[in-house]
Amino acid sequence: MKYLPLILRNLGRKKLRTAFTVLSIFVSFLLFGLLVALRTGFGQGVEVAGLDRLLTVHKVSLIQFLPVKYANFIETVDGVEAVTHWTWFGGYYQEPRNQLTMFATDVDGFLEVFDDYVISEEHKENWRNNRQGLGVGYSVAQRFGWEVGDRVPINTNLWLGDDGKSGWEFDVAAIIGDGEQADGGQLYLHYDYLKEGAGSMGAAMSPGSDELAVIGMIYMKVDDPERASTIIDTIDTQFANSSAETKTSTEKAWAQGFANQVGDLASIVTAIVSVVFFTLLLVAGNTMAQSVRERTSELGVLKTLGFSDGLVMFLVLGEAFFLALLGGLPGLLFANAVTSRLKLGVGFIPDIYIPSRDLMIGVVLVLALGLVTGALPAWRALRLRIIQALSQ
Repeated sequence: MKYLPLILRNLGRKKLRTAFTVLSIFVSFLLFGLLVALRTGFGQGVEVAGLDRLLTVHKVSLIQFLPVKYANFIETVDGVEAVTHWTWFGGYYQEPRNQLTMFATDVDGFLEVFDDYVISEEHKENWRNNRQGLGVGYSVAQRFGWEVGDRVPINTNLWLGDDGKSGWEFDVAAIIGDGEQADGGQLYLHYDYLKEGAGSMGAAMSPGSDELAVIGMIYMKVDDPERASTIIDTIDTQFANSSAETKTSTEKAWAQGFANQVGDLASIVTAIVSVVFFTLLLVAGNTMAQSVRERTSELGVLKTLGFSDGLVMFLVLGEAFFLALLGGLPGLLFANAVTSRLKLGVGFIPDIYIPSRDLMIGVVLVLALGLVTGALPAWRALRLRIIQALSQ
């Protein structure tokens, strides 16, 4: 630490150059953190997908509805243990910027199909018995400070009444997740309550009567994942050439496909980080090389005063490390602070964040940047001869 003032003094020689170099490193690691967080957000839906769950949607588009009788047929398919369905509700809390990922579902079927979700037995019963009850993802409850028993107003631009009113009211009946398990940042209301509410308010878009009711997507739990392909063929063959053909896949495959609609984020992040890191090597490396060249005679004076070759090399290398740390660590911390406040919660894109493992990788990259950019100038300082240095 006693040599730190000397390192800082050397970096302060060209303040503008040092400032721009630090800024470029800061922005680069900020970009690294944001891209990693985005990749993590898109990947969460894939990570929480169950291996024994299948998903059926309309073959043409996800936004197309399916007849509810499809779910009734799927219940009879050999190998299917439980069935539930989701219908998009959307909605927002208090103001449009507080968008919610919200579905109407068959609660009993939901609890059977998604039996791996962390929900207390008390909350399950409360949710089953409360027609206006909501199952709320833990992250959403934390975001708005909701607790079981709260009455919450939610507006939607989809299920509008003839009078244009969009307001609905729900009771928080169950909390899904415990902070350890990813909950997807989603909310679930009773499908029957949606049908009744939409019908009574004359909604422009209604699930219809029991005979004509429609749903968005159908989830099912199978008894053996090895039989998934057979069950998929059975379902899609049954509804082939109908007015609403289906496309069935494993939940994991569907989630991955949804995430990949924006491209292979892992490859994109890797490519961008590689390019940025290489550019940083050129910028920071040039800065360090120029700094050492400008101080060649001073390095010779240090050696004349008794500074060993190794100590001079250490001082030069220390400058490179300090420069990298000065820009890289704040960049990572700022990215972490920004992403921790972002709440996407859009379907399979829940809240984004930077995992601890990737933060550590970022720190390692910062150190690697300092080592690589300072290695050559430090080696030259080590090999520098006093006579050669003082003659310049």
